[in-house]
Amino acid sequence: MTNLARRKARALATAVGIALGVATVVALLSVGSGLNKTAGGLVHLGDADAGIFQSHVSDPTASILPVSLVDRLKKRPDVADATPLVLLVEGVKPHPEAIVFGADPQGFFAQRLVAVDGTRQLGAGRIMVGDKLAAEMHLKPGGTLTVKRHRYTIAGLYHTGIFFEDIGAVLDLRTAQKLDNRVDEATTIVVNLSRDAHHAQAVASIRKANPDLTVISDAQEAARAGANGQLVHNTVTIIAALALIVGGLGVLNTMAMAVLERRREIALLGAIGWRRLRLVTLVLTEGIAVSMVGAALGLLLGVIGARGLNDALGVSAVVTPQVTPGTLGKGLLIGLAIGVIGGLYPAWRGTGLDSAELLAST
Repeated sequence: MTNLARRKARALATAVGIALGVATVVALLSVGSGLNKTAGGLVHLGDADAGIFQSHVSDPTASILPVSLVDRLKKRPDVADATPLVLLVEGVKPHPEAIVFGADPQGFFAQRLVAVDGTRQLGAGRIMVGDKLAAEMHLKPGGTLTVKRHRYTIAGLYHTGIFFEDIGAVLDLRTAQKLDNRVDEATTIVVNLSRDAHHAQAVASIRKANPDLTVISDAQEAARAGANGQLVHNTVTIIAALALIVGGLGVLNTMAMAVLERRREIALLGAIGWRRLRLVTLVLTEGIAVSMVGAALGLLLGVIGARGLNDALGVSAVVTPQVTPGTLGKGLLIGLAIGVIGGLYPAWRGTGLDSAELLAST
């Protein structure tokens, strides 16, 4: 610590560089965790056990499936019920995060809507609105809501406890299909498994029987299925690699300079009996100390910056950053790795010189 204090500006500059890399990783991981949590709601629409989507689409909301697939799924012994849904994205202009669901009034999705005000009626120009969306837009039963330039009378307000549903609205299936120009088509089919069916085995069996479909049963799968979720995951990986490379080079430069300036001191320590491993440990520990200071600062900046990054990505309406112990642990691990990667070579190289020659030359 005394040696680091001799070159405060250099050590601080290195720590700040490491902090920026760690902060970016922590912020992205926090947004990714929030995305995973939110994506869980897309899996369990209508409190379903799984959602079925078209494979190889940029985003699950862009999926297109034939409604006839519902009957095929219902015939399976491991499926208790299935119902089609049309997802209308950005249909409510003031609130682009609101999804308007087109649902079969007799399906379990519509039947599970709990009316908190007004009545549960779909069809004939009527729409039901989630209580969160209603609160934000100050809507009440008897009023109107415009979806894709069409006005519908609000029959009632509902609450389900699922974010995507409560911040959205529900039309009957046929009306939604007409709005989206999808005759006999749906975005997804949500499935309830039989009570005696083993969840993992049933999902695997459905996937095997329908290799052209994507069956999503948990939040992690939902986050990976969308292009946005994959983008966040890939970005975190790239930023982490860059943080290791750039931070490692910064520490390498700092420690190389420190070793060069302390050749006489290292030679004296070697001359009085210090083993090479002990000298390596001394120099390496200084590099790790700089990295840990940078990592600690980076964790703080990452926690603070996660909200700003969330706003910058334009997902604050639907995603809340989740700072978890795992996220913080990964940030510290990156900081430690930077110290080891950047300090190992200068430590080993600088302590391998002959003490007698160094003393003689100085």
